[in-house]
Formats: sequence, structure tokens, C-alpha cells
Amino acid sequence: MKSSPLFFTFLLLLFCSSITFAQNHTKMNLKELHPETKGVQTNMMFSAKEGKVISLQILKGNQLKEHTTPIPALLVCVNGEVVFEDEKGISTALLSGDYVKIEPNIKHRVNAKIDSNLLLIK
Repeated sequence: MKSSPLFFTFLLLLFCSSITFAQNHTKMNLKELHPETKGVQTNMMFSAKEGKVISLQILKGNQLKEHTTPIPALLVCVNGEVVFEDEKGISTALLSGDYVKIEPNIKHRVNAKIDSNLLLIK
């Protein structure tokens, strides 16, 4: 059975221990973490404080209503297209492979432009 590189990336997230949130709300893509042409690469993205990974599906035209999280989180668009918005006026479109770091205690919401699957990592 062939394992997905994306699976290994998320597995690493569960075991890593440090990260800063200096790049909050900056859209990033998983491919940017691996600029070299080595066969296997790792890059620590996020330190999980509670160790939760939540699968989220939002269908076209629907919204994950405005809410806050008490701890930092990472939202990864696995496929589809969504727009992440927060109370600071940040609006970031996320496509397949893009992710955004979510600040604690900041109201935010997610709108689906097309049927989308996401991972929320806390």
C-alpha cells in the first residue's frame, strides 16, 4: 500500500514540539515547505497542544459560522476552495494544499466557494 506524503506531513504535526505564529493569516502551500528535490523531506509546521485533528467538509455556498478558538490552530485545505476571514479584516482564499494559522481568541469564519474538505489541527 502506497502512503501519501500528505499523510506523513500530518502525522509529523502530531509529534512536533515548537512553532511561532509570526505568519498568522499568511496563505501558505504545502509544496513551499519542500523546495529541495530530495525523495523524502520533512518540515515541522505546527505544535499541537491538544493533539486534535478534525476533518471538516463545507459544501459550496455554506459557511462555518463565526467563532473563536482558545488555542492556536492550523486550517489546511485538502481540496476545494474556501475563504478564511477574521475580525481583523483578514480575508484569505485557500485552495488545495494551502493552509493558514489561526490565532487564539480572534473571531473567524470560513466560506466555501466550492465543495471543500479541510483539516483543522489543534
